[in-house]
Amino acid sequence: MNIRLSPPAGGRRPLPPARRRLLGWGAAGAAALAGGAWWQAAADDGPGPHGTLTMSTGVPSGVYVRYGQLLQAQLTRELPGMEVVLLPSEGSLQNIRRLVSGEADITIATADSLVTYQLGGGAGSGRLRALARLYDDYMQLVVPVDSPVGSAAELAGLRVGVGQDGSGVQLVARQMLAAAGLDMEQDLRPVREGIHTMPRLLENDRLDAFFWSGGLPTSAVQKLSQRMDIRLVPLGELLTGLHSLGQEGTHYRAAVVPSDVYPEIRTGGTVDTIAVANLLVAMEALDGELTEHVTRAVISGRDRIAEEVHAAQRVDLRTAIYTRPLELHEGAKRYYRSVKS
Repeated sequence: MNIRLSPPAGGRRPLPPARRRLLGWGAAGAAALAGGAWWQAAADDGPGPHGTLTMSTGVPSGVYVRYGQLLQAQLTRELPGMEVVLLPSEGSLQNIRRLVSGEADITIATADSLVTYQLGGGAGSGRLRALARLYDDYMQLVVPVDSPVGSAAELAGLRVGVGQDGSGVQLVARQMLAAAGLDMEQDLRPVREGIHTMPRLLENDRLDAFFWSGGLPTSAVQKLSQRMDIRLVPLGELLTGLHSLGQEGTHYRAAVVPSDVYPEIRTGGTVDTIAVANLLVAMEALDGELTEHVTRAVISGRDRIAEEVHAAQRVDLRTAIYTRPLELHEGAKRYYRSVKS
């Protein structure tokens, strides 16, 4: 699989604006170009769109990156004329900003991050659209096995990894701490690092605990459990407090981390926690034919993607259309209607 983190050196590149040709797009196509996507409807090069599609993903060792790589491979199989470029990011909030600014054409973001962006009056928030509900992120509070911490409320005064600025994990960590009666800035020593560095910091006794929000299993947590004895702190008791925080809190649900997800973590059973949905997102102006193809690839590639991202097993036609707080993109609607007819 050829993963590109920057525009291809020798392949097709976006043309300067004055030389771009619109092939039967009209106003929607012009808006899509303005939003950063460069592609062409089928012409002499064969079926399907052609050009470059940029996807903003996440931090190394996170599930967003691996899902993006696998979706890239699926799109390459189904749309050989498309060059799919992946951009690493700090997480959901940065992904949303990249989408609105035109730096990315599609991305993954959590439902609570989208609500927070909308409620904050973020630029372009009314033009965000969903292609599919993908899988749920599970909150994981990781501590050494001999840590005295038994709940989020007991993190007061400790060095706690809360995720990078601009990440969805920092957003939900802040809210979960509030539900536990703690202020992230005042009551603990927050360490703003991502999943690619927090496990090593914990292992080297430079952290007392860290939060992570991701699909199951998260490879970085899995690998850490093979190097040192750790456990997951139950978080399910925070759900009532989260629901009392306002609209953002309504997107969290009760969940459990099954005991077999991390075989090396021997906690004696499942761990109660909180989950939130991930959505595949684009701007309203992205062309309907292209988004229809991308949505099809999400569903048709589910089994192949789920071989490595196990949470993707839950992606199907019955759940994919539930994309609250966003409306479905018109192209995604066309795909779902076509498979139900």
